[in-house]
Amino acid sequence: MRSSLDELLKAIWHAFTALDVDKSGKVSKSQLKVLSHNLCTVMKIPHDPVALEEHFRDDDEGPVSNQGYMPYLNRFILDKVQDNFDRIDFNRMCWTLCARKNLNRNHLLISDDDAFKIWCIFNFLSEDRYPLVMVSEEIEYFLRKLTEAMGGSWIEEKFEEYKLQLSSKHQCLNVWELIELVGMGHFSKGMDRQTLSMGINEVFQELILDVLKQGYMMKKGHKRKNWTERWFLLKPNLISYYVSEDLTEKKGDILLDGNCCVESLPDKEGKKCLFYVKCSDKSFEVSASDKKKKQEWIQGIQTCITLLKVGRPAPHHEARQKRRELRQKQQAEQEELELRMRELQTANENKQRELEAMRKKLEEAAANAAEEERRRLQTQSELQDLYRVEMEKEKMVRQQMEEQVAQKSSELEQYLQRVRELENMYHRLEEALEEERQARQDEETVRKLQARLLEEEVSKRAELEQIHLYQQQTISQTQAEKQELERERLVKESALQSAMQQLQQLEDDRWGALEQYEEVMKKLADAANNTKSWKDKVAHHEGLIRLIQPGPKYPQKITNWGPAAFTETELSLREKDWQEKKNRPPTPQ
Repeated sequence: MRSSLDELLKAIWHAFTALDVDKSGKVSKSQLKVLSHNLCTVMKIPHDPVALEEHFRDDDEGPVSNQGYMPYLNRFILDKVQDNFDRIDFNRMCWTLCARKNLNRNHLLISDDDAFKIWCIFNFLSEDRYPLVMVSEEIEYFLRKLTEAMGGSWIEEKFEEYKLQLSSKHQCLNVWELIELVGMGHFSKGMDRQTLSMGINEVFQELILDVLKQGYMMKKGHKRKNWTERWFLLKPNLISYYVSEDLTEKKGDILLDGNCCVESLPDKEGKKCLFYVKCSDKSFEVSASDKKKKQEWIQGIQTCITLLKVGRPAPHHEARQKRRELRQKQQAEQEELELRMRELQTANENKQRELEAMRKKLEEAAANAAEEERRRLQTQSELQDLYRVEMEKEKMVRQQMEEQVAQKSSELEQYLQRVRELENMYHRLEEALEEERQARQDEETVRKLQARLLEEEVSKRAELEQIHLYQQQTISQTQAEKQELERERLVKESALQSAMQQLQQLEDDRWGALEQYEEVMKKLADAANNTKSWKDKVAHHEGLIRLIQPGPKYPQKITNWGPAAFTETELSLREKDWQEKKNRPPTPQ
């Protein structure tokens, strides 16, 4: 995608440069509006007419430079580019803007359409730096391709002579110089205009339209199984076939991918030089004109399938990238070599300066050495005179020293005697010190023993104190527990007394209730004796008259015959009989 945008930028750069009439590097905003509108129209991008004014609203100083237009171009146009527009129409729009100003049609042997194709080829082969130029290596590559397409032979010496003329132009050409070079026929002498035009078209189709091979072949139909002559175009990812080579009526495409294959077929049905292309959904049988064409087509198709399988670009794209990488590598090596040469030259100049400085130092050192030698000789003679004077003084001093040595010898003897006496005293002092040291060791041993006994006594005392403290804690804890138990006992005794009092109160209440019950039962018995005689008199009138009986303490039952119309027993029997009737299953009809 980055390389595709670079190709688009090259064409846009030509258009922008053509609008720069004064060659000041700036273009007016009105012209940029027209350019931007045309770009959006050709590239099928929604155009925002206000975006340009908004983008440059703070720039009121006049025309806009290429550097100022690039942010707008990237943001509002190139970032929105999709692969859904015709690149040839895009290139023609940019070509129309720049050719009107720059193309000199005088003495050209080619048409405007051929010049446009050379312009597209230049954009493809030019370097990715501005202003755009084509280096001599790419010029040679293009001219070789053009010569082969025209059927001519490449003359290396002629191009080498032309390269010598390019040395003054840094071994490169711009697009208009390249169009003039081809259009004036410098490398196509002996060729007519039609041959030159066909050669340019063939190179254009290969490099720009990615047509790797083209030509007439016979194709077998899928439905009628008849053989028809078609014009085939091989591209990196498909094979297109047309009715004729003018490409006006397209009949179909054979889509290629990494899973396709191409194989040779034996002659059959009167057709020779057969091969077939097998895809995932269909297979296509094709017949070439001869064995050479057949082999070229099989090899070309197999190359495309292999490149698709490994994800590599078309051969001419890959070859261009390799040439650029090789040039970059050579340029880097050349720059490194030049850098090393400059470093070596600098180092050599530094060495020369160092040698010159050393020579001057040596001359100064020789002059200093001669002066030093003269001074040394003068100093030596002065030292010899001084030495003779010193020798005489030394003799006198030696005599005085000999006398002093004799006197010192006697003093030394006396000193040695005193030293011997001091040595004897020192030996006796050492013996006394040894005895004192032994006594101190004995004293230290006794002191350590006493200290150990004292430590043991302190340890025992500490253990006794811990035992005593533990006993005190145990006694304190026992007393606390005893007090707690005493409190609990008092609480429980108090609760027990309260419970006994409540129990006695309940007992008294129970006896009172029993006395009331007996009194009530006695009243009931008296009432029963009073009404017994009345029951005997009206026994035969049971269904007509009901004696008024003392009602119960609980609420009376109320029936259809009024309050207390039935006894409790009769009412229970009637309820039981009614419940049984209710629970009895119904008799089937």
